Formats: sequence, C-alpha cells, structure tokens
Amino acid sequence: MTPDPGQEDRLRAAFARSRDAHPSSPPPVERILTVARTRRRRVRAATAAAVAGAACVLTAALTLPFLGPHSSTGPAHTASPTASPTATGTPRTPDTVTVRVAEGETDHQPWSVALEFHRTLPKGYTRPVLPDGSTAPGDGLLCQRMYIGGIRIDHQAGPWSDCQPVTGTHDPQANGNTGLWGLHDKGVAGTRLIVANPEPEVAYGVVHLSDGSQVKALVVTVPGTGYRAWAAPIADGKTITSVDEYDALDHRLGHSTEWR
Repeated sequence: MTPDPGQEDRLRAAFARSRDAHPSSPPPVERILTVARTRRRRVRAATAAAVAGAACVLTAALTLPFLGPHSSTGPAHTASPTASPTATGTPRTPDTVTVRVAEGETDHQPWSVALEFHRTLPKGYTRPVLPDGSTAPGDGLLCQRMYIGGIRIDHQAGPWSDCQPVTGTHDPQANGNTGLWGLHDKGVAGTRLIVANPEPEVAYGVVHLSDGSQVKALVVTVPGTGYRAWAAPIADGKTITSVDEYDALDHRLGHSTEWR
C-alpha cells in the first residue's frame, strides 16, 4: 500500500496547530524547593523537641532526692542536700550532710537523733577557745541534733550547741564518746537519750535497763566520713545497768557499768 503524501502533510499541520495552542508548562522548580524547605523545618522542630524532652528527663533524674527507710533503733537516713552538677557534669559534694541515726516514741513523746556534718565551718560559727588560750582546731563542724517531744536538747545554748569542730572527714577526736541527754536535770530524770560516737569497729550497742529489758541500737555513719553514732531512748523512771558494744560478728568489744 502506497502512503498518501497529502495525508502526511495534513497530520504534520494538525500537530503544529495543537502544539501552538497548548504550550508546555515550565517545571515547578520553586514549588519543589519550597516543599523541601518545609520538610527540613519539620525535621528540625521534631529533633529539637526530642532533645528538650531528653534534657527534662535528665534534669529530673539529677534533682530528685533519695529518701531512705526509717527505723526506731536502726539506721534511718534522711535526704541529704542535692549535689548540683558542675560545668563538666560532675556532681558537687554537698557542703552539709545530715543522716538520721535513730527515731521513735517513748513516754508518748517522739524522739530522734541525727548527725549533721558541715565540710566547712558555717557562717556565724566561732571555734571555741581552749584553756591554754589557743583556738580549737578544725576546718569543719560535726553536730549532734537530739530531739524529745519536738524540742531540741540544749537549744538554749544557741544554734551550734552540741557541735564540735573537726578536721577533715576522719578526725579521730570525734569518736569514743558516750553521753546521756535529756531536757531536765542534766539527763538524769524524765525521758532521756543515750548517744554514743563509737570507734570504727563497733557495729551496734546494747543498753541493759533496770527492769531487765534491753535496747539494741545500730551504728549509722555519715556517708564518706568516719563520723558515726548509735542512739537509744531511756524511759522516765528507768535506769541503765550496763552498756555493751559489739562488732559485726557479734563479738563484744566493750562493757561499761558506770551508768548506775
């Protein structure tokens, strides 16, 4: 079959007319770039939100205090001041650390004993003058806070009563003392507290009373230091017959009867 030259010319002319009547649109370059920029902004916003959320979680983890258990005659740690992070992220050691030694109720009155350690001498505290005229040594302060019925023992003597200057975190002068404390008659009547600052090997003390009963008290240590104590209540009308101290293996290390 022979092609018709006239038909070919007519098709070419029709195509040209269609092309001229409907010119092709330029590619939408600007719209494509706008969409891409919008998507990038959304990704950045989502990433920033995720980072901010992670920062909030980290901050909460750094600032939540730890609250330990409480016991009437055993160790009961109170929350210590939160250690704030340094510029490098390393937690700072708090200047003041407080631990609850023991607490409970005797003669229908609440009582408690705590150790309060200041790594540096607090503002307003003045080191005592010794009999030879010199000033007591020490760059820190260790306080024994004792309460009966909501009243701090020796509060009349000011905020630093029952405190002693110490040098560093392991001053041996702070150990080896035991005392009987109360709100009346220098601790010989009414509800009283016996508080000991034992040597490092002591794990607990046992107080024997005149009615045949006894009280066991566990030693509590200020974290990161050698400062420690145990405490027990003495009810009104009862007297101490003897005090024993033991190590962690239940070997008796000391026995005293001067409390009669």
